[in-house]
Amino acid sequence: MPAIVASVQGSGYPDNMNSMISLDEFLSTLPKAELHLHIEGTPEPEMMYALAEHHGIELPWSTAEEIRQAYEFSDLQSFLDIYYRGNDVLRTEQDFFDLTLAYLERAHADAVRHTEIFFDPQSHTNRGIAYDLVLDGITAALREGESRFGITSGLILCFLRHLPAASAMKTLETALARREEILGVGLDSSELGFPPSGFSEVFNRARAKGLHLVAHAGEEGPSNYIREALDTLNVERIDHGVRCLEDLALVEQLRLSQIPLTVCPLSNIQLKVFAQMSEHNIEKLTQAGLQVTINSDDPAYFGGYINANYASVQRAFSLDRTALAQYAVNSVKASFASAERKNALLNEIREVTSQFRLG
Repeated sequence: MPAIVASVQGSGYPDNMNSMISLDEFLSTLPKAELHLHIEGTPEPEMMYALAEHHGIELPWSTAEEIRQAYEFSDLQSFLDIYYRGNDVLRTEQDFFDLTLAYLERAHADAVRHTEIFFDPQSHTNRGIAYDLVLDGITAALREGESRFGITSGLILCFLRHLPAASAMKTLETALARREEILGVGLDSSELGFPPSGFSEVFNRARAKGLHLVAHAGEEGPSNYIREALDTLNVERIDHGVRCLEDLALVEQLRLSQIPLTVCPLSNIQLKVFAQMSEHNIEKLTQAGLQVTINSDDPAYFGGYINANYASVQRAFSLDRTALAQYAVNSVKASFASAERKNALLNEIREVTSQFRLG
């Protein structure tokens, strides 16, 4: 029996797997966590255009539709060029509040019950936007999201790896003044040419302060970047990690440790990591016994929020509802939520799936 099915069935989930409900209905009901979401990657073109007009910022596009049409990328860097331009429209605490709450509304519609959100403070402080302003706007929205939608959350501060490690350390020291508002730290931005090992000192400092550690690795970068993130940074999760299959010893290390991978299928297609979803290796990763989760990355740019990612994988590999439920279970287990919250969410998944004859 495949491990993904055995885990669900062994946890008390029903094993009669033929549902009469639609895939969309099932996914919109299935509780899940999202663990790889860049909040700066969520402004829909209409929001970006409206904020640019409000702040008197000139964009190279004259309508929201022109912005949307520009979302054709050849690789990670071509995306980042537009991504950082989009960041420039975020100027006030209200902007960050509205951005975050808009994501939470969409997440709620997709039955996200817990989310651990990335943010890139250096992309804002480097253009004169105060760290406290950014944090105040995002955290106020997270509190509103929990009150309004019941979504629990955490905030992961990501260092931009194309900037010097000294800049990352300075950002961390700023963040430590409000340590209780940060769940962990991560590493993102341009991967090629910027190995994780260059940030070992700042990650050691974050670990000493009790912060969780994650890092983007093995998206465009080679598999040894994943190994560096594990062995040098001592991360608890790998963001992306799809290139691990190039190194069988690394795959075994990931299998034994059950270090989760936060895979972002639609992102991988949009950025040409894989030519099409049927060529994605997510099913191979799962069959190798790795703890794989499905996430949306930068959904406004990549054409779909979390349920669209689940649905795209389902269509490509003809997954049954049990397999989809297992990805939801993985997302909860891979989260940094408290044991009590994890148990509650796993019970929610069990209750929902017990209502349907999955398949």
